[in-house]
Formats: sequence, C-alpha cells, structure tokens
Amino acid sequence: MPEVRVRRFLHASRPRYLVDARPWLDLNRRADLVFTRAKVAVFVDGCYWHGCPDHGMKAKMNAEYWSTKIARNRARDADTNLRLEAAGWTVLRAWEHEDPIEVADRVCALVCTG
Repeated sequence: MPEVRVRRFLHASRPRYLVDARPWLDLNRRADLVFTRAKVAVFVDGCYWHGCPDHGMKAKMNAEYWSTKIARNRARDADTNLRLEAAGWTVLRAWEHEDPIEVADRVCALVCTG
C-alpha cells in the first residue's frame, strides 16, 4: 500500500496524524492521513481507481462501467478537495507511483515543526 510507505517515512519526523479518517465530520469522506491540528488531509490515490494520466489503464472488460466509475471517482475527489478547502483545510494529493520519500517531504513541509 503506497500510503503505508509514506507513513513509514513520516514516522521519523513524528507529526501526529490519524490514519484512514474523516478530516471533517460534516464530510463523509476518508483521507489516508489526517493532521487535525494543521488541518491537512493527505490522499494517496491509486493510479487505476483515480484515473492517473500517466498510469491509468482502460479496462478491457466492462469498459463502459469502469470508465464511468473512474469518472465518478475523479468527480468525487474534486468535490472533496473543494469542500475541505472551503472549510479551511489544505488538501495534498499524491499518486501511488510517486516516490514515498518525496510525498513525505511534501507532507512534512506542511505539518512538521522545528
């Protein structure tokens, strides 16, 4: 799981976070990492499920169903970003293929102190 690799690199810097949690109770969506004090929600999106422009693949079976499903996922992701940002949260999205150290560095730039 890519989010686990990101958590492993964040562990050394010791920021406090929740795993697989709702960042904001008024929104029924879960983030991979939630930093409540800093109001930062981190999503590590799977290339297939979220339609990565570099690594997303078209399904060979039930292509119409899966393309519709992935389009809905992308729309939900955009809606989640808008709602969280409107509530004062910072949203960080990473793709599963990204280097977990680089993702952890981006997260740390937002939440790590001292």
